[in-house]
Amino acid sequence: MKKLISLVTFFVLILSANTSTLAASSHTVTKGETYWKIALKHGVPYKQIMRANNTTSGSLWVGQRITIPASSVSAAEKDLLARLVEAEAKGEPYAGKVAVATVVLNRVDSNIFPNTVRGVIYEAQQFTPVSNGQINKPASLESKRAVNEALAFRGLGKGSLYFFNPAKTSNKWLRSKPVTVVIGNHVFAK
Repeated sequence: MKKLISLVTFFVLILSANTSTLAASSHTVTKGETYWKIALKHGVPYKQIMRANNTTSGSLWVGQRITIPASSVSAAEKDLLARLVEAEAKGEPYAGKVAVATVVLNRVDSNIFPNTVRGVIYEAQQFTPVSNGQINKPASLESKRAVNEALAFRGLGKGSLYFFNPAKTSNKWLRSKPVTVVIGNHVFAK
């Protein structure tokens, strides 16, 4: 019986440790902060922060305590996404890095792709850095920042689900998709 109780306690501790990183938290507003800046800092969609605080107004005041909802993306998934961004968009403008991360998040939110960051990234034959091992290299601070910005921006873009470098692909199916934006060497499409 003691072993059973110990085992149950162990699993409760493990589960609470794993979910604590995804729990809601509070934030005290400081001078100059906006919902957008707070969203960037926490990597949570700014509209989700506004909803969690029952407001449609962007007004904040110094000392105000607001709720930061739990992120739907774990720290491990953020790191994985930042490593993908680093490998796919190295040498591209910062906006291109944000757009690559946004494509992955759009796929997570789409019903035609896996519903996790990890599932999207490791889906067969989707991202070259997975097959060539570049995904295993550490991400730069800029790529990590781009992921947080994509998370803050989540759900507000043009719905890009694909991107490609026209100089590196001749895939007619991919090239036939409606273009949403061109950033640097990448064409983004849906």
